[in-house]
Parts: sequence; C-alpha cells; structure tokens
Amino acid sequence: MRVSALLTTLFAVFACGDAFVAPVSRSASCVGRYTVTGSALPKSSSSLQMSAFDGIKGPVQSYVDIWTPMFKQAGESGLAPDFLLHWGHGAAMASVLLSMGVIGAYMGWQIRLGNGEEVTPLTLGETIREAHPKIIGGAFFFFLLGGQGGLVLLDTQGQSILESPHAMTAALSVALLATQAILPKLFATENGKLARDVHAYLGSATMAVLFGHLVTGLNLGFSF
Repeated sequence: MRVSALLTTLFAVFACGDAFVAPVSRSASCVGRYTVTGSALPKSSSSLQMSAFDGIKGPVQSYVDIWTPMFKQAGESGLAPDFLLHWGHGAAMASVLLSMGVIGAYMGWQIRLGNGEEVTPLTLGETIREAHPKIIGGAFFFFLLGGQGGLVLLDTQGQSILESPHAMTAALSVALLATQAILPKLFATENGKLARDVHAYLGSATMAVLFGHLVTGLNLGFSF
C-alpha cells in the first residue's frame, strides 16, 4: 500500500534524525564587517559523524556563492543593517508560519470537521475547501524561497551552511510539506479514506516540525 510505505519512510526519517552530527562552525572567520568566533556544537553519541548534507553541500554552496557577494556589499555599504542581515530571514519566515501556516492548518481541520463549504473573512470570498490548498501552497512557496535566502544570509555572515539542527529541521519540513501536497492526489482512490486521515494528522505533525524549525532557527541566530 503506497500510503503505508510513505508513512514507514517518514518514520525512518524521524528516527534517524539524531544520528547526524552538526560539525564545528568556521573558526575566526572574517567576512566584510562580520567577525565570527567558531565554537564546537554538541556531538551526537552516534558513530555516524558525517553531515546528512555532505552529498549536496558542494552544489548548494556554489549556488549560494552567486548571491553572497551582493549581500556582503549591501552590508558593507550600510544599505542592509547588521540586524536585518542577521534576523531578516527569521522574521520573514516566522511571519509566514504564524499567518499562512496557522490559518491553512486551521482550515484543513475545518474541512475535516465538515465545514469546508463555509465562507469566512479569511477565505476572501472562497469556501474554506477552495482556500485551504492555496494558502498552504503559498506558504510552501515562501518557505522554499526564504530557505534559499537563509542560506545566503548565513554564508554572508561567515557561517557554514547545512551544518546545524536548523538545516535538518528545514529538510524535514520541506519533505513533509511535499508529502502533504501529494496526498490529496490519493483522495479519489480506493485508499482515499486512509489518505485523508494521514493528510490530516501528518499536517498537524508538519506544523509541530515547523515550530520546532522556528526554535532551532532562534538557537542558531543567538549562537553567533
């Protein structure tokens, strides 16, 4: 059963999350006006010492390097204040989560409770059933776009990318949101009821992971 296999895969992702180690950040790196003193992050008790992103870090770094000089120049010229470069990504993503994310999740449960045909001020003239995928889809788009900005801003400040718990929760969040986008395709199949159940409860789990992602982002922001 395709849905059961999907759940098994997601469980494995959750179970293996602690196995990845966050390597040591760059030490005493100076980037433009930013000076960063490296510090070792806590190591996992697992014997797996490699980052989960080692296979893609090179290409991602190459992409980030295209945009980093622009942001460095903006910081050095005073066009972009230090505070904005440091917290701008977090503020933008938190805004999306606390508005579109929360509203979309609420609408999803309203549909499950039988209120999908209602029109509310939040739906802008559409029914809850019509507005729900648009709002969540929009949030997913902004998360994907903002995630790229987060990598660039992290690199601008002299920090290593894809080497923190925040990167892990980001990858997990994207995987869960992508799964949520696929599940409605199964609603009309013979496993439709199971797919709807999984979509509802996995949606709530996705929101929990996203709020966990927010927490890891705050921890990362306050770490340098």
